[in-house]
Amino acid sequence: MVKTDRRILKSRQAIQSTFLQMLLQEGFDEITVKKLTEKADIGRKTFYLHYTDKYDLLDKIVDDHIAQLREICDQKKDKGLIEGSILWFSYFEQHKSFFAALFKSEGASTFRKKLLSFTMAEIDKKLNEDSLPIIDKQIFLKFLGTATMGVLEAYVLGELDSDIEAVATQVVQLYKTQLTG
Repeated sequence: MVKTDRRILKSRQAIQSTFLQMLLQEGFDEITVKKLTEKADIGRKTFYLHYTDKYDLLDKIVDDHIAQLREICDQKKDKGLIEGSILWFSYFEQHKSFFAALFKSEGASTFRKKLLSFTMAEIDKKLNEDSLPIIDKQIFLKFLGTATMGVLEAYVLGELDSDIEAVATQVVQLYKTQLTG
C-alpha cells in the first residue's frame, strides 16, 4: 500500500473541511474556489492540484458518502429489513445538515443523480424477479428509488414530523405493498 504524503492529506483535509463549513453556512451555489481558498488559507494552485473545480470536490465528498452507505448496506444483510432500513436512514440523520445543504442546492444535481442511482441499485439487489411479472423493472426501480429519495429529502429538510425509525419503518411497509400488491 502506497502511503500518501502528510502534506497532501493535510491540504485535502483543509479544503474539504472548509468546503463543508461553507456549504452549511452559505450553500453550494455561493461557494467559489477563490472564497474557499481564502477561508482555508491555501493557495488556489494547491486547490487545483487536488480538484478541478468545486463540482469535482463535491463529487469526491459525495463518493465518500456513497462508499460509507455501501458499507452500511453490506452490514444490513445480517439484519432484518426494518432494522437495516433504520440503520440506512440513521446515516442520513447523522449527516443531516450536509445532505440538507445539498438538497437545497440548485447546482448539486450530480449529487442527486448519484444518490438515486445508488438507491436504485440497492433496491435492485433486493428484488425477486418472480414478484414483478408484468412490470418493467427499470420503471419499478425508478419509481421506488425516486419515492425513497423524496421521503429522504423531506426528512432531511425537516418537512416530516416523524422520527427516523418511524420513517424507515413506513418506507419498508410501502416497499412491501409495492412488491406484493
